[in-house]
Parts: sequence; structure tokens; C-alpha cells
Amino acid sequence: MATEDPLSQSMDKAVKHYSSLFWLPSYRKVVLLLVLICVGGGWLSVVIFFPSVEILVYGLFLGISLLITNFILDYAVSRLVLKRDPIYDLRRTAALSLYCWVLWLFFIFIGVAGAIFTSELFWWVRLYLLGFSAVLILRLIVLSVTSSMDYKRVLAASLLQPFFCLIPFLVIWAKVNYPILSISLFLVFSPLVGIISSFFFVFLLNRSGEQMLGVPSLSLFRAFLLNWIVDLNAPFESFLEKLGETRDVEVSLIKFNSHKPKAVIVVPSVHPGPFKNVGSSLLPSMVKTNLEKELKGVVCVPHGLLGHEFDLASQTQTQKIINSIVEFADFEALEAEATPFVKVSNGLATANCQIFGNAAFLSFTLAPKTTEDFPQELGLFVRQEAENQRLTSCIVVNAHNSIDGTINIKEASGALQTVAAACLTKAVSLKKSPFEVGAATVIPKEFSLKDGMGPSGITVVVVKVGNQKTAYVVIDGNNIVAGLRETILSTLHSIGISDGEVFTTDTHSVNAVVLNERGYHPVGEVIDHEKLIAYIKEATLAAVCSLERVTVGCHSITVSGIKVIGEKLLQRLCLLIDKNLKRAKKVAVPIFATSGLLLMLVLMFI
Repeated sequence: MATEDPLSQSMDKAVKHYSSLFWLPSYRKVVLLLVLICVGGGWLSVVIFFPSVEILVYGLFLGISLLITNFILDYAVSRLVLKRDPIYDLRRTAALSLYCWVLWLFFIFIGVAGAIFTSELFWWVRLYLLGFSAVLILRLIVLSVTSSMDYKRVLAASLLQPFFCLIPFLVIWAKVNYPILSISLFLVFSPLVGIISSFFFVFLLNRSGEQMLGVPSLSLFRAFLLNWIVDLNAPFESFLEKLGETRDVEVSLIKFNSHKPKAVIVVPSVHPGPFKNVGSSLLPSMVKTNLEKELKGVVCVPHGLLGHEFDLASQTQTQKIINSIVEFADFEALEAEATPFVKVSNGLATANCQIFGNAAFLSFTLAPKTTEDFPQELGLFVRQEAENQRLTSCIVVNAHNSIDGTINIKEASGALQTVAAACLTKAVSLKKSPFEVGAATVIPKEFSLKDGMGPSGITVVVVKVGNQKTAYVVIDGNNIVAGLRETILSTLHSIGISDGEVFTTDTHSVNAVVLNERGYHPVGEVIDHEKLIAYIKEATLAAVCSLERVTVGCHSITVSGIKVIGEKLLQRLCLLIDKNLKRAKKVAVPIFATSGLLLMLVLMFI
């Protein structure tokens, strides 16, 4: 991405925060860790207060009591208290309890250490109760932020586990003649402090969103969680629809016909994002599926020149565009000639061009350097150059086919414009001839979204002009690891393909499904290269076998009144994550330090 682009910098920050937000162990690991912590914490709690024989008895009693109580409460909270909450199944409820016990064990350890050092029992009790309050506050904040339930249920789910896990300790404290009644004041005061402190913490975080976007920060976060965890796109999209911008969207199509539609290349002026199943992330595969069903030909959807500011706000907006494409796709294809494929490179940028009838199909890449989103101004420049060459239209594609660090987009823009002008001039100078087209799609079942492969798989369109065979390879993914594009083209050359280009759709259906630094895997990062190339060869050979004489038509449609996220909103959403994290760190100290001091004052009387 452009190193100096503020939007890119904001998104990079958001991705880094995102990649560290959500990781939970499996339920089996959660259970094993709970067994270790409860039993170990129970034994640690009694080790200095009983003779050696009784240590085992009371330690096991306390640990097993805590473990059983915890399991029963986790089940009750997930199946009864939060039963309609899509996030809190048994595994996530148990994981929350696990993290609470890790925090609680810290206080228990300090309390036992203090009791050993001073030989005073009250250190054990006071630190345990302070840990009880810390866990209470943690549960209140986590559940308030993440749960969709009303506050009564959130309050019940927050209080049940700490209070019931206190009972086995009360039994032990009674055994060692500690005055249990003196604790009652604290057990009334502690929940009040927890509720008030968690309320202020959440309130101050929500204010960031209200100031920047007019909506509470944590409502947005909760909507994101619902998508990330259970694939519910509607809650998050409702915010994007409300806050987005209305634009007119252009879609360009190149259709090749024989006795029926043979192949269609669709290039929407929409970015397929922002992630997973939100907005236009699934646009390439949805266009392909719907248009192939209508035309009975092969469809591919390479990436245009637009960035994330042109992400659609919802799948509803995506469907509007698809409906318009399907409605207008049955246009005539009357032109019967095309030029050979040409390629121009200046060491940094590469442009490919082929003219069909009187329309140019032009693509860009910076491979093997990083090829990410290009500025909209590049498309305007190319179209002006095409008009100067007396072409009726020019369909421009960003190959989006190499990722290896960052690139200075200002430096690259000049190089891209230079090769574009030279490539158009060279292509226009060539003689047009009748041509053939073949196309095929292969969908590798072994490659998933987590591997970086979208549902549309691999589509290859082969164009034969004279003796030249050109392969346009379109992979449904978000970019390709550096160097793989060159290996693919070299392999295709070895099976009789003269030249070509490798594109990705830039689908963001693969984004936010894995937890790494990028939030997704580019094609070839985890996918086996040999297997991928074998599938590409299979699709290419099938396309070559289906070659037949065609006519071609190019058509552009404009879909009005489409809601896009917009650059301002996208930048604010990304910055909001960073701002909230900073604010959380800033307000946590005074709020929780004050709460801790109040609680310790009350503990002095126990």
C-alpha cells in the first residue's frame, strides 16, 4: 500500500489491533486449564493453614468445589441467562471464566504470600476479596461490551460466577474461625463499586464514537463481533448504511459471443470489501454466480482501480448492482476483430493492452513489487488517453497480483501513466484480425477462505489472435505473494500460451477469517504453489480446448443511488479503534485505581 496514504495508514493500524483482539483456546483446553487453576488455586489457598494431612483434604475439597461450581454456572449462564445471545455459547462463557480465574489467582497468590510473611490470616481473605471485586468488574465490562442482552441479564451473568465461587472459600474460612459476618458489608459494597466503575469506563469509550460518528463506539464493536463470530452481517451493515455516502456506480462489461455467450469480463467500479461477508466483499463471486446462471457462459470479475472508499455499505447494495448487471448483460456483440496482446514495461510498472472492436482492455501491475489499490486518477488519465487514440471506450483493471511490503504510490503513478500511454499507442497501431476465445473455471475444493481462495476459484479466458494465444487468469483472492505471478506465466508459456496476465478479484471474503498481521492470506502464502499452478494449467488447457470464433461487444452501465462506505467514514472507523484503545488505557488507571482504593478502605474493617 502507499506508504504516505492516510487511509492506508489508518487501515494498517486497525488490522494490527484486529489481529490481536480475538483468540480463544478450544473448549477442551479451556476445561483443562480450569482444572489446573481451580485445583491448584484451591490447594495454594490452604497450604499454610492446615497440618500436612489436612492440606490434601481441604485443598482438594476447595479445588473440586470451585471446579464443579464453575462448570455448573458456565452452563447455566450460557444456556439460561444468555441463551439468546449469539456470542456466548458454552465455550466462550467458559473462556471468560478462565480469564477471570487467571486474574483471581494472581490476587490469591499475593494474599497467600502476604499471609506466609506476616502469619496473619486476614491477608489471604482481603486479597481474595479484592480479586473477587476485580473479577466482578472484568465480567461487567466484558459482558456489557460484547453481549446483546439487556442489562438485567448482563448483570446476572456478571455476578453469578464470582458470588457462587465465593461459597467454598466461606466454608474454609469458617473452618479456621474467621469472622464471616464481617465480610457481608464488603459483599454489598463491592458490586456497587463494580457497577459504577464499569459504567463510567463503558460510557467514556462510547463517547469517542458519539463524537466522531454520532453512534456509541461499543455498539459498533458489538456489531463487528456479531459478524466476526457468527457471520451476522446485518447489524454492522446497518451502521454503514446509515453513515455511508450515496454514489453512482459504473460497471463495464466485455462479452464474447459464439452461437451463445461464451465469456464475459465484468469490471465494476466498486471495491470488493471491507471484509468477510460485509458490504461488497463477496461481489466478485456473486456477480459470477448470478451472471453465469443468466447467460450460461463463463464469467470473471477482475479488480478495478478503486480503493476501500468504494466499498459498498451492505449486501443489499451489492444485490442492486448485480440485478442491474444481469438486466443489461444481454446486449449485442457485433465486433469481430481484435488486436494481438501487447505488453509495455519500464522497470517499475507494466501495462498490458488488447483492443476488441474499438474498445481497449488495459491492465496494470507493479509486480514483482507490491501491487495494491491504485488511485482513481489513474483511470481518468487512461480514459483520456484512450479518447485521444479515438477509442470508444477503455476498460481498466488493476491486476492486484503481487504483495511484498509497501510501495510509494506517488512514485509509481508517473511510471504507470507512462506505460499506459505507450501501451495504448502500441496496441492502436496493430492490425485487427478475427479471433477466437475459450474459457473455463476450476474451483479447487481443497482451498478455503482461510487459505486465501474465494468461492469463485480460478477462471481462465484464452484469446487467440493469429498464432498468439493470450491467457487472462483470474483468481478469486486478495493479492498474490511476490514472485508467484511470474512463475505462473512461465508455466503457461511452457504449455503453448504466448503471453498473458494473472489477476486477482481482490475479494475481501477472505479477510477477517484468520488472525495474522494482515487479517488474511494472499494467494500462495499458505496455498501450495505446485497444486495451485496445476489447477491453473487445468483451467487453461480446458479453455484452449474450447476455443472458437467469436464476436465481441463492450458495454458500460451506471447504477444510481448506491450507498458506499466512503473515504471519510472508513478513515474514521479505522481511527476510532486506535482512539478507543488509547482512551481505554488513559481512563482505566483513574477509574480502577479509585475503585481499588475504595474497596481496600472497606477491606480494612474486615
